[in-house]
Amino acid sequence: MSLKETDTEQIILMAAKEVFFKKGYDGARMQEIADEAGMNKALLHYYFRSKDKLFEAIFNDAFQKFIPRVVEKMNSNASFEEKVETFVENYITTIIEVPQIPIFILTELHRNPERIVGMMKRMGVQPQQILAGMKQDIKEGKIRDIDPRHLIINIVALCVFPFAAKPLLQNILFDNNSGDYHKFLLERKKEVCQFIINSVKI
Repeated sequence: MSLKETDTEQIILMAAKEVFFKKGYDGARMQEIADEAGMNKALLHYYFRSKDKLFEAIFNDAFQKFIPRVVEKMNSNASFEEKVETFVENYITTIIEVPQIPIFILTELHRNPERIVGMMKRMGVQPQQILAGMKQDIKEGKIRDIDPRHLIINIVALCVFPFAAKPLLQNILFDNNSGDYHKFLLERKKEVCQFIINSVKI
């Protein structure tokens, strides 16, 4: 792919993010995305043949660093602590870079869960392997006995909630100071890791 084609793809992806994040999958129109990108719809279809393909490209672009890195660590022989630190660090970093992701994903999960689940699996997410790894840690006495599903949900919730509830939390707890709230979000990486690790210590 030439540099020009790569630039065109990035312009389309940026425009599509704007439209999809504002209107969701159902509300987005290819013509509107083309208009946002400053090109005609025929050129848009040349690069992305359908709205589904464009939606998946946006999802992949947002998570292309996070998911492969985390999946590799989760399926390795790394310690439980290392796995938690890798997940939290990469997850929070990804959302800081694209803060619209949590609300966007939650909305689309309610509209079409099969689409989101399917895309995650195609990117290598294998929940059963992650659960099996946690069960093995429990069996070997590395962490306390806990339903691994609770553990996964606890980790994800602690990472996501400050972003999903940002308008409320930033206003109530930080006097609407965006700088202070951003600093707080960075601090969450360490705080969440410590909280989760301490919660399962033997």
